[in-house]
Amino acid sequence: MSTRPTAPSGHVDGLRPDDPTVLEAPEAFDPPAPRASSRRPPAARGPAGSAPETGPDEAPKADSESGAGTVSGTGPGDVPEAGQETGADARPAGAASAAGSAEPAGAAGFAGAAGAAGAGPRAAWLALLVRSWRQLTSMRTALVLLFLLALAAVPGSLIPQRNLNPMKVEEYFAEHPTLAPWLDRFSAFNVFGAPWFAAIYLLLFISLIGCLWSRVHWHARALFTAPPKAPARPGRLPGGSTWTSPLDAPDAVDLARGALRGRRFRVAVAPGDARRPDGSPDHSVAAEKGYLRESGNLVFHLALVALLAGMGLGSWFGYQGTVLVVTGNGFANTLISYDQYSGGELVDAAGLPPFSLTLDQFSASYQDNGQPADFRADVSYQSDIGSPVRTDTIRVNHPLRIGSAKIYLIGHGYAPHFVLRDPAGAVVWESYVPCTPRDGMFTSTCTVKIPDTGLPPVGERQEPQQLAFSGVFTPTTVLDPGHGYVSTFPAARAPGLTLTGFVGNLHLNEGIPQNVYAVDTRDMTQFPMTGPAGEKWIAQVVALNNPGQRTLTGLPGGLSLEVDGVREFATFQTKSDPYKGLVLGASVVIILGLVASLRVRRRRVWVRATPLDGGGSTVEVGGLSRSDAQGFAAELAALSEEIRLDTTEAEATADDTTAADTTADGAAADGEKPAAVMPADPVTSTTISATSEREP
Repeated sequence: MSTRPTAPSGHVDGLRPDDPTVLEAPEAFDPPAPRASSRRPPAARGPAGSAPETGPDEAPKADSESGAGTVSGTGPGDVPEAGQETGADARPAGAASAAGSAEPAGAAGFAGAAGAAGAGPRAAWLALLVRSWRQLTSMRTALVLLFLLALAAVPGSLIPQRNLNPMKVEEYFAEHPTLAPWLDRFSAFNVFGAPWFAAIYLLLFISLIGCLWSRVHWHARALFTAPPKAPARPGRLPGGSTWTSPLDAPDAVDLARGALRGRRFRVAVAPGDARRPDGSPDHSVAAEKGYLRESGNLVFHLALVALLAGMGLGSWFGYQGTVLVVTGNGFANTLISYDQYSGGELVDAAGLPPFSLTLDQFSASYQDNGQPADFRADVSYQSDIGSPVRTDTIRVNHPLRIGSAKIYLIGHGYAPHFVLRDPAGAVVWESYVPCTPRDGMFTSTCTVKIPDTGLPPVGERQEPQQLAFSGVFTPTTVLDPGHGYVSTFPAARAPGLTLTGFVGNLHLNEGIPQNVYAVDTRDMTQFPMTGPAGEKWIAQVVALNNPGQRTLTGLPGGLSLEVDGVREFATFQTKSDPYKGLVLGASVVIILGLVASLRVRRRRVWVRATPLDGGGSTVEVGGLSRSDAQGFAAELAALSEEIRLDTTEAEATADDTTAADTTADGAAADGEKPAAVMPADPVTSTTISATSEREP
């Protein structure tokens, strides 16, 4: 006794009819794909005499040629599943499972050849290679890699990145001196350029390409393949219907074809010389609709590959640089102008577009609670050497475009102006020094390093005497009894600066890189100063807006330091990505493909007309859907009703017209005036015609 096969994944329950005569051949729905049989030939199965023997030159017959009514691997009484797909859905030899995996054509043959070659090292490596490729290009692996890629991108959004804001990275190192070095070893501050992130990215790219290669090929073949022919009894499928029609079978099929095409089905009518297995003429129509679902699915994945390719190409041919600019200063698009620069492998750093930019004014507005309201940087720029000067305004998320590059505003802060004078009052050194913001009120840390002070070297090694100052800048300064001087508002309403001085060797002339936002005090000595707080204090507080409280004296060598003003600075990021258009287009296509794959339903409808001995025909309509069984049931019912009306109403109208003509002719022959012929009610006529055909 044959076993009942299980419905494949994606099909609704109950698609297999109870009557085996519904399907008259295994090809009624989908012809089984030719597969390389792993079973031994009948002659090698031993003395079980059930299988015929074959000669050495005679190949055994394929399962698909075993005859009508049988399927490979089943008994004569078994019935193929009604929901089985055709064309592109029939997987060729060596194809992966229905989960979406794919492998190159002939991979199964390679595996078989490797097994036949013996257990040598070459065969083992070949088998391992085939299995590895099959596993890598499976849909399950692609999903796992996609999940890992999303998981790997999480640290990039939680931890500050050097290519975006190096100042935040320095703050993180200062706040987490133990954890930060360990995170830096695993490239946590440059996640999207880390080797482990690139490995996941590359494996996902290869997996998607291998997975989609065969699916695109199969789907392209399916688009040009006729729908599968109608089963023997489509009316016995779930939701099917059967009725008798006074029309001949070819006429009923022709009307059904018109109704299906009116609903935009792809229709295939059986040829006029087509025959059924019993030798009778085949009057049937096969129609299908919803291939856009699979097309949308493939477009979605192809666009995803294009998105990944655009991002990869952008990292090769793109560059970005970060620079801090104090109001009144500017920068040029050169490598030495940037505080932080990263370029693709194929970018010539010496050949960057020669534009320049100057920060004319930076302004920030805040709400009453200190929350930011707006930031704007008014700039003037030249797009090329000798080109006219233009002006523009850069805001957050409103960058300035110069050629293929965009300049973004990513940060701002304050830069007090320091002036160092000798005992005679001459200026020894002066500069605007940016301070690093620490909180929302823009309490900032300032580090001042003065290598050339004019002080004589000391000691046997004649080490230079250099000055350094470390302090805290507060835009709106208020004295808190518990915390000292703090800032209560981010705008510079009452700027103040708390300073501590050091003298000694900063090791700035030794060529060893060091943090510009920290002071190395190993070979330095802290000294007291005289200022607004009093004489010989280690820490002094200066008020930048008060000329009498912004100068510090008593420095080594009779020097004095004045903080006479403050300007705002802006942090700009220059970014060039020549493939951002490809990324944008792929993102749009991804959305469209996803909508199509989720909204479109795949369904098939069959109509078969069987001639009756006394004239007319029996019309059967049935269909199957791969998803949304309830919605398809309503659509199939409406379509069946339309075909039923078309195949019964036309003949009923013709019969009424013939009867009216006969009555009129009879009345004329009797010399009577013919009565007016009333138009027949289509509904009544259809009902009478259908009833009369069912009467014995």
